[in-house]
Formats: sequence, C-alpha cells, structure tokens
Amino acid sequence: MKIVTAYSTEPNPEKAALQLQSRMAGRDLRAVLFFASSQYDPQAICESMQMAFPQAETFGCSTSGEIVSGLMLKNAIVAMGFTADVIKDMNLQIVEHIQAEIRVEKSFEGFATYFKEDPYSMGVDEYVGLILVDGLRLAEEKLMDRIGELSNLFFIGGSAGDDLKFSQTWIYANGKAYTDAALLAILKPNIKFSFIKTQSFKPCAAKLMATKVKLSERKVIEFNNKPAVVAYAEAVGTTTENADQFFMSNPVGLVIDDELYVRSPQRIEDDAMHFYCKVMEGMEMTLLESSDIVEDTRQAVAEKLAASNHISGIINFHCILRTLELEKNGTTQAYADIFADIPTIGFSTYGEEFIGHINQTATMLVFE
Repeated sequence: MKIVTAYSTEPNPEKAALQLQSRMAGRDLRAVLFFASSQYDPQAICESMQMAFPQAETFGCSTSGEIVSGLMLKNAIVAMGFTADVIKDMNLQIVEHIQAEIRVEKSFEGFATYFKEDPYSMGVDEYVGLILVDGLRLAEEKLMDRIGELSNLFFIGGSAGDDLKFSQTWIYANGKAYTDAALLAILKPNIKFSFIKTQSFKPCAAKLMATKVKLSERKVIEFNNKPAVVAYAEAVGTTTENADQFFMSNPVGLVIDDELYVRSPQRIEDDAMHFYCKVMEGMEMTLLESSDIVEDTRQAVAEKLAASNHISGIINFHCILRTLELEKNGTTQAYADIFADIPTIGFSTYGEEFIGHINQTATMLVFE
C-alpha cells in the first residue's frame, strides 16, 4: 500500500510515536503527516515523531479531535505515511509571526529555489499546496490572499486547534514546534489528486448585508443598517436573547455560482456579532439552514469514488463545529464509517482553507 495510516491513544508522546512507527513499519516513507491532540507536549511530540521516522519529512499540527479511517477520536494522534510512489517531491516552508505581519514571500522564494520553478507557473494538475496555520491569530484571510497573489496553485488545509481551550495552537515541522506560525507545503504527487468541499447547508431566502464592520476583529456591527444581532434574529425568527442558540444551525454564507462559502457566528458582543471568518463591509450574506452532514458527506465521497474509480487516501480538514453537531446528533460514528474503507486522516479544525478561509466545512485533499 502506497499510503498508510495509523493512530495511537497512548498519552506518552515517545511511546505514541513508536506505536505509529510499528504500525507503519516495512515501508520506505517519504513523508509523514500527523495530527495530534493538544494533550501532547508540543515539542515532545514533534521530536518523537521525527525520531520515529528519521528518513521522512514529518509535519502536522495540534487539533480539537482526530480522524482516522473509520474512527473519530479525542486525545489521540493520527498519521498518514506517503511513499515516493505517491509523493514524488515536496518542500516545506514555515511562516512565523503571522499575527504581526504576513510575510510569505521568502517561503515562495524558497519554493522557487527548491523546485527550480516559479510557483506562479506551476501546473495545477502537477502540484498542490497544503497549509496548516495557528488557529488563534486571525491571520488566515491575509495568508490565503497573499498566497493567491503569489501562486495559481490550490492550497488546501486547516487551522490548528487545542481541544477547545482557545489558549495556544501549534504547527509541527521536522522535529520543531511553532506557534504564531503557518506551515506551507508544495507537493508534487506521482498520482492524480482532487478535492472535496462539503458544508451541509442550504440557502434560505433571508439576506443580510454587512453595512458596518470592524474587519480586524472579524466583527459585524450592523447588518441591513440595523444592529447586527437584531437583523440576524429577525432573519432567523427569534429574539436577540436567543439568537446565539441558532449560530450552529443557521450561519450565514456567500453564494457564488450556487457554491456556498460559510461564515459562522462566534459570539455576541453588545449588539454586534463576532464571526470565525471575516465578513467584508458591503458583502451580502445569505442565511443558511443546516442539512444532514452524514448523508451529504457520504454522497460527496461516493461521487468522487465513482468519478475516479479508486481513492488511495484522503486528508480531511473538518470544522470543529461540524464535529460538535455530529456529537449533538449522535452521528459521530456514522460519519466516521464513511471513511472506514479508505486510508484517511484528518482533524477537527478552527477553520478550513480552500480558495480562502471558511467555516463549518470539510475540505479534503483526495489522492486518486
């Protein structure tokens, strides 16, 4: 098997890494991607993973829940190993101090030097970008915007979590742990790849125009020239006091060519609303209504499988809000079962990256 997955619930980082090594043994791995609960000491887990797989590039991030073929876990570490038959070449770059200033130019210079090709001219069917980013720095939009200016490649990924503590998240690369940072990677796979994006919502009739915002805080002060929470409550059909009870089932979103890009409310501050994604002033948002996450995902994976005939592996960047909804509905295992026969890893994120920064979505990189 060219792509192999493993997991461990062993709390000791060194022992957990050795368990993964044992379960992925016998393969000449080119790279190992891992997602680890924040229960693990950041430096200890990334050092242990590099020691366990010294021949491979090891990279990953902290999580708010872990996904592996057929299971959704907590307080665990999951890993996916790639042989050279799958990943022909790759390069990792770290962007530090992302809260103060987004500087990705050096990373793209590094990509150009390594691949001897300008990332802007790389073929989108030949290369793919991965991004893992500190989930607490409010930097995702600026990062994705700048990446889009420097490359035509698709960058897909997620914002690191910390098991809903909202204290500190971590990025891991080749034995070193980083916070206030993002990891960028360009992969040159040897096999075909594609994407799945599924958000399990349908649009309602109500529209909410952002007429006053504080962009740096992801805060909407007014919708439709009314206090944001008042306009939102009216759209949902509830009171301002109960508005936050509808955040998970009724976020808002951009609708572009019948495709949804979700913007999830986070909290109410006075009459304003904070979001997990930036909402631009003048942006018309559509009220959304939740649908069936399990059935929508099952259908999306089935359609991909029918189109490609075979799936060798999936990396699933899955919003923590989706995980919480699955737990609320008692459908966590039903969701995990969709991936039982496909080598899969993923994690519950603090945001998803794919053509921008979004929420309440699963963005997946599919190796065919």
